[in-house]
Amino acid sequence: MILNYLDTTALDNLTAQAKTSPRLRANANFHDELTDPVQRLAIAMEPDTVIRPHRHFQTWELLTALRGRFVVLLFDDVGVVTQRMTLGEDGFVHETPPGIWHGVLSLDSGGVIFEVKRGPYQPIRSEDFAPSQVGGDTENGKELNRWYARAQPGDRLW
Repeated sequence: MILNYLDTTALDNLTAQAKTSPRLRANANFHDELTDPVQRLAIAMEPDTVIRPHRHFQTWELLTALRGRFVVLLFDDVGVVTQRMTLGEDGFVHETPPGIWHGVLSLDSGGVIFEVKRGPYQPIRSEDFAPSQVGGDTENGKELNRWYARAQPGDRLW
């Protein structure tokens, strides 16, 4: 789905799609092609969505909460949390620099986040998922999300 305008109805429709998706998330692209130089998308994420810690060497990633709250965690190379923020609560926009490990947790049903990053789209390579998190999104997902919910700077995941 490609959009160029987001209103309450669009957010509601995206949320409905996420709730019926096996991964409990759905996205609507603002860019026309995966080869576009800037990738822009709204992502509806339910609280049980699993976003494993990962990094993007080729791009920064900008996130802003459109609806709901999202915990964003940044990690160093050995899995220690270096920063924790809650978009939609104590801040609204965050940019993760290239190569920085990060993870996201949706705290609220109906949450929608907007993501912008440099294109073209590149799938995350297996070596760019945290070492302890190389399995599928559903493997240990609930445990990972519980950890994200309580993690603070200084805590170590891997």
